Amino acid sequence: MGDGRDRNGGQQLRHTREFEAFVAGAGGRLLHAATLLTAETPARNPRAHALLTASLAHTYAHWDRLRGEDPYDRTRTDLAARFARAAWRHHRGHGGVLSRLTPQERLIVVLRVYEGVAEEQTAAMLGLPTERVRAVCARSVAALRRTAPPPSASAQDRAAS
Repeated sequence: MGDGRDRNGGQQLRHTREFEAFVAGAGGRLLHAATLLTAETPARNPRAHALLTASLAHTYAHWDRLRGEDPYDRTRTDLAARFARAAWRHHRGHGGVLSRLTPQERLIVVLRVYEGVAEEQTAAMLGLPTERVRAVCARSVAALRRTAPPPSASAQDRAAS
């Protein structure tokens, strides 16, 4: 006669396997987003790893309560919130592409441009008016375009062919 522990153990094992599959599929993209947020380089991104680890731990802790909610969206939202709370302590990145931007500008650019989150959803997530998100994103992208290094000669040659 089986008891509830066997059933709960099997359910926990299934949740663990589902979560591991989720991390295997989404972990790389989420780490890249975290690295963009922290403005670290991909080769040296300890803050990004720490942010992602905390967000994944939060998602795993709530895995059985997601009830149809997209775990990627849940993790991305938690990652953005953790970054926003910690950003006041770490204003500068370590040479990453977005290091010229403020933490808020990086957060908006990563959510809007890299992740493709709608303006309205980004605004709601950050507690900002939609117009502010639109303006910050446009200004930030324009600043990145002004400061981007010119393409290399080989890249220009490939583009011309």
